Amino acid sequence: MKIAVGLSGGVDSAVAALLLKRQGHEVAGITMKLWREGRYCGGGGDACFGPGEKDDIEAAAAFAEKAGIPFHVFDCSEEYEKTVLEYFREEHAAGRTPNPCVVCNRFMKFGLLPRMAAERIEFDKFATGHYVRTAAMPGGRVAIARAADAAKDQSYFLWRLSQEQISGSLFPLGGLTKRETRAIAAEAGLPMAEKPDSQDFYSGDCNEILGAKDEEGEIVSTGGKVLGRHRGCWHYTIGQRQGLGIGGGTPFYVVAIDKKNNRLVVGTRDEAVSERFRISGINWMGAGETAGEIEGFVKIRSSGAPAGKAVLEAAGSADGARTIRVPGGIFGVAPGQSAVLYSADGAILCGGAIML
Repeated sequence: MKIAVGLSGGVDSAVAALLLKRQGHEVAGITMKLWREGRYCGGGGDACFGPGEKDDIEAAAAFAEKAGIPFHVFDCSEEYEKTVLEYFREEHAAGRTPNPCVVCNRFMKFGLLPRMAAERIEFDKFATGHYVRTAAMPGGRVAIARAADAAKDQSYFLWRLSQEQISGSLFPLGGLTKRETRAIAAEAGLPMAEKPDSQDFYSGDCNEILGAKDEEGEIVSTGGKVLGRHRGCWHYTIGQRQGLGIGGGTPFYVVAIDKKNNRLVVGTRDEAVSERFRISGINWMGAGETAGEIEGFVKIRSSGAPAGKAVLEAAGSADGARTIRVPGGIFGVAPGQSAVLYSADGAILCGGAIML
């Protein structure tokens, strides 16, 4: 089989390509060029988007040469600006919390990149170093399943993929732990064997992308009492505790961002817990679309296991929105972020949506 592997210059994608080649497949490496010199500063640190991209591409090229596979770079920077960075700006401007990695995976990594590659090379499948697995479902559907390494599982970031994208992709690392991946890389003499993982979306100050000016406003309690001042709503996220600048013995958390009135609403941890919240734009994956009530698990942030048992209530809203009920509550529901639904055993990604 001919397989195009998305190489990032890191250990995961390199080992994915190495394993596929060892299995006898004809492998080619492909990568996205996203950074635009002079457009942003970027700062330092490991990130998906930043000036360190040049070193990452060179590392990917060096690996491809060592592995004896062809390597191709595709300039996706213009589309990345329009698709991911504009989305990032718009969500912040509206007082919501964006998830650029989810958008990038759907439209760039599993969208534009393989489309551009198909114009230059021939391949049957696209592969990445994501820690997820796939599972065959009734009706011929294919689902994303959680990885064997629960601590590295990346299914949360892939909920927007289409059936075509999932069925056309391979995930060679889904059954491995991160330790096993690094061991394979070390045994093969790969220089990225101990390379740290990228931790952030952007390596610099996000205000370079946003272009937002600080706009002071009130920090108020859920009861409306003024507790302090903030320097601009975009600096804060739902559930945040540190950096609020509010004295006193009671810890406060951001529970809402009132963009219209330029107010930051804070409360106790209990006040940051929600037992019900609404979602829109569900992308049904393994389960297939259903208007009825379903039970499973929900995850509203990328780290950790699916956070709590949940019920997706039956459809009924005229605007197509649905309600998720979480008995016992869940902390830090942030409008704009992703709510990802898993099966009753927590193993299969049933679908995902945006929290309202």
